[in-house]
Amino acid sequence: MYLTRFPVNTARTEARRLLGSPHFLHGAVNMAFPAAPPRDDQAPRVLWRVDHHSGSGRADLFIVSPVRPDLTHLSEKAGWPTLEEPGWTTFAYDEFLETLTTGDAWSFRLAANPIHHVRKSGTSKDSPTKRTAHVTRRHQVGWLLQRQQQAGFEVLRKPADRQLIPGHDDGAGDEHEVIVHDRLPLQFRKREEAGSRNDVRLVRVTFDGRLRITDANALRRTLTHGLGKAKAYGCGLMTLAPVR
Repeated sequence: MYLTRFPVNTARTEARRLLGSPHFLHGAVNMAFPAAPPRDDQAPRVLWRVDHHSGSGRADLFIVSPVRPDLTHLSEKAGWPTLEEPGWTTFAYDEFLETLTTGDAWSFRLAANPIHHVRKSGTSKDSPTKRTAHVTRRHQVGWLLQRQQQAGFEVLRKPADRQLIPGHDDGAGDEHEVIVHDRLPLQFRKREEAGSRNDVRLVRVTFDGRLRITDANALRRTLTHGLGKAKAYGCGLMTLAPVR
């Protein structure tokens, strides 16, 4: 497994076009590999996420992949192609994954698509459901907390003196070390043809927080397979950093 960081040159027109369309950026990421990414749920997959830096206008593209990517095409269109050094950095991710130990604490960042399934009002319990985005912070954090055990971690709790309502476990995230930001509704078309029905709508949010590893093997799977839906469109990638 490999972890790659690609600084995006947001002054370039093509870079802004890619950042404005998860569909285009998904295609550009896939073109970094000579063979099509595996679609087997049991195999590690290509995951990506864009981190925007508030105030500076800069952005970084992160990619986790089972093989080393070649981002020459992205460097030419959305990077700094005249630099002597490659415009991206790739790390051997397996070495880091093997260091993860149950009980350790880490800071984390996750871009995700928190959803739930609902039925139309007035329909029976046997009627089909549809996928609907969580739009409030309370429900978005609740979505994350519902998945933490299976994903191999637990979000750390705040000390009582840092909670807005000490001792009140409302499940909304105030009692946990997690914030939600960049809550962004996205709508784009997979194809350019007029009248196409391939419109995609999703809500992407970013979670920043602190976690403790409860199952190192399960967390390794989360880091290499992703968490939640819409992984092709920049959701699902969690990364870790030392706790400050």
